[in-house]
Amino acid sequence: MCTLFYVSLPVQGYPEWIIKLAGFAGRSERLHKVPVIVSAAIMFLFSLFVINGVAFKEMSNNLWGGLFLTLVISGIGIATALPAGILLALGRRSKMTVIRVLCVAFIELFRSVPLITILFMATTMFPLFLPEGFHINKLASAIVAVCLFAAAYMAEVVRGGLQAIPKGQYEAAEAVGLTYWQSMGFIVMPQALKYMIPNIVSNFMGLFKDTTLVSIIGLYDLLGMINAVSQDPSWIGLHHDHYSQPQ
Repeated sequence: MCTLFYVSLPVQGYPEWIIKLAGFAGRSERLHKVPVIVSAAIMFLFSLFVINGVAFKEMSNNLWGGLFLTLVISGIGIATALPAGILLALGRRSKMTVIRVLCVAFIELFRSVPLITILFMATTMFPLFLPEGFHINKLASAIVAVCLFAAAYMAEVVRGGLQAIPKGQYEAAEAVGLTYWQSMGFIVMPQALKYMIPNIVSNFMGLFKDTTLVSIIGLYDLLGMINAVSQDPSWIGLHHDHYSQPQ
């Protein structure tokens, strides 16, 4: 049913980014059905796995580790940093004093301390202020800390890109009658993103490497798992001395 539903949709009504992502944007409309059918088939099979219990067995996130944990933390942090950073940067440039002060305080606070401190505060100090019996998962606390830390740094990158746009662009948007959000979304922000691409990529790479710090709070990411395995005798194996005589 899911497959028939997606195939029956008109091609123009289906999300265009799927067709563009598959590389079929410049081809005939007949070929546009290929990514539609493939994506619908994948969703249908995934729904079957979930409904029939064919998927992987549920595992507590306390047991997550290795490359998967690294990708989860960095992926969520990267996906959250840019939109949150844009909102913080716009809030810092806002004419409303309350919003501007709050955004400035948030950005400067999280940029003034290292990520290790934020992780310790999120997993050790913050639970002390919660009501008795209320517990927060350590992984969730680490993800929130990483997202807030990355958003603060991304806000400065976005603010730098916005400052690179000439003032005439803002005035031209106001002259044609565009609202604040329309001018930002259609005129200012697309131009600013071009200037921000190198710094955005650099921040994302740094965030991916910073995920190794979660091993300090007891979460074994890729590097932490490698270090743990390298110190486990059952994984090291046997090493014979060249000068030793066989028994």
